[in-house]
Amino acid sequence: MYRLIKALVVAAVAVTAGPALAAEAINLSIGTGGTGGVYYPPGGGMANVLSKHVPGMQATAEVTGGSVDNLLLIGTGKPYIGLTMADAAQDALRGEEKFKGKKVPVRTLMVLYPNHMHVVTVEGTGINKVEDLKGKRVSTGSPGSATEVMGFRLIEAAKLDKDKDMRRERLGVAESVNALKDRKIDAFIWVGGLPTAAVTDLAATPGVKIKLIDHAHFVSAMNQKYGNLYVEDVIPRTTYPGMAGDNKQATVMNLLVSNENLSEQAAYNIVKTIFEKRDDLIAVHKDATHFKLENQKEAASPLPWHPGALKYLKEKGVKMK
Repeated sequence: MYRLIKALVVAAVAVTAGPALAAEAINLSIGTGGTGGVYYPPGGGMANVLSKHVPGMQATAEVTGGSVDNLLLIGTGKPYIGLTMADAAQDALRGEEKFKGKKVPVRTLMVLYPNHMHVVTVEGTGINKVEDLKGKRVSTGSPGSATEVMGFRLIEAAKLDKDKDMRRERLGVAESVNALKDRKIDAFIWVGGLPTAAVTDLAATPGVKIKLIDHAHFVSAMNQKYGNLYVEDVIPRTTYPGMAGDNKQATVMNLLVSNENLSEQAAYNIVKTIFEKRDDLIAVHKDATHFKLENQKEAASPLPWHPGALKYLKEKGVKMK
């Protein structure tokens, strides 16, 4: 009789809780990026809301090199989700570029926010266009980042050789800013949300006049070779102190992704909670304002969607093909 009563109570709790609150014990790691970039703050915010509001889930944000590292972690099959740029995710799915010989069965959980490419220098370097990077000391992003992936594609579109035409460093955004301040490099490439804290720090440094180099006109060449991943966009002149005008640049979407082996219930709970606790995430970083149902479109991601994510979106009336 005791066992029967206990079973009935458990069943009643499960029915009352509903699918969104169904408990599934899982220790989840969230791959983010460096502390000077934009992935880390929202990743930390996600870890907080998921641990607080999803029964049985304990989530932790991890500092990583960025998109490539996050996708490699997801490829281990362990309970990881991660933030990534769409271009790196496509490479992982196909087993191309940095993922040759190691395809990742990666799935889309959410379309997050646009990631803006920055080509950053300061007054006095003689750099006024991308082609002027020739012969200069340039940081193209950390080795585990999709900044490096997209940066190489921009350099290629400008008909420069990343290995022969510049003295290349591989630094994260915070390290790039410090190197540029110390004039150890002449420019750096960074792809991130707006504003990026480290770039703001550079722009606000006394005696420094920041310059963001226009490069939107290379988008068509990049898309012609790699698919329609990039769009021509603008970083408004009010984004960073001292900008001379709007910066015409290339933008790619950020995604929240998982391995295909993540359970449907866990994926559903993750997506539901992030949308329902969006205000908490906006308080951490304003790019979370882009976490909108209307941005969840099949064409916005080059990856298959996770069934758990599709289940939630269907409940909210989002139509997928």
